[in-house]
Amino acid sequence: MKILVVGATGTIGGAVADTLAERHEVVRASRRGPVRVDVADPASLDALFAGVGDGDLDAVVCCAASGGLTPLDTPSDERFWSGLDGKLIGQVNLVRRALTRLRDGGSVTLTSGRFTEPIPGSSLGYLVNAGLEAFVCAAATELPRGIRLNAVSPGWVRETLVTLGMDPSLGTPAADVARAYADAVEGDAHGRTLTVGAV
Repeated sequence: MKILVVGATGTIGGAVADTLAERHEVVRASRRGPVRVDVADPASLDALFAGVGDGDLDAVVCCAASGGLTPLDTPSDERFWSGLDGKLIGQVNLVRRALTRLRDGGSVTLTSGRFTEPIPGSSLGYLVNAGLEAFVCAAATELPRGIRLNAVSPGWVRETLVTLGMDPSLGTPAADVARAYADAVEGDAHGRTLTVGAV
């Protein structure tokens, strides 16, 4: 299979690209690197698909979505909603563009996420992740030509916790998270969210 991995320079994206590259041809895209894309920019998505080939992709995986903690009382609407364009709208736009570029029976896998429990500043993250997972469930009924749509919901990743100076035992190794993405690409799941790590 020929698989496009968006966000391939990140911790999860790199692990996903490496795992899939053991068995497939992988095109690695990110904001930095030879194949560039910014999921928050629709024109960048158009340029990405024009550059990686039209109609010869078997799967698209998006690991580029992320968002920080945003307090509910953030004074600026623009700052409060800053994660919405990339994580939710950007991934929906990615799906819409992938539909006409994927081979019959292809797949798209997105990234949602979760916290162990609500913490201050996590309300927007909960809203975006729940919205994305609801989108995957509903949009799966609209996909043509046998194309499948799923999401992976990772919790804390061990390598990220190490970088943040937090207890790594609370996280799942990136390689284990990557296996869930590989299962979504190589399996037959459709309209599902695959959860990784302890809830």
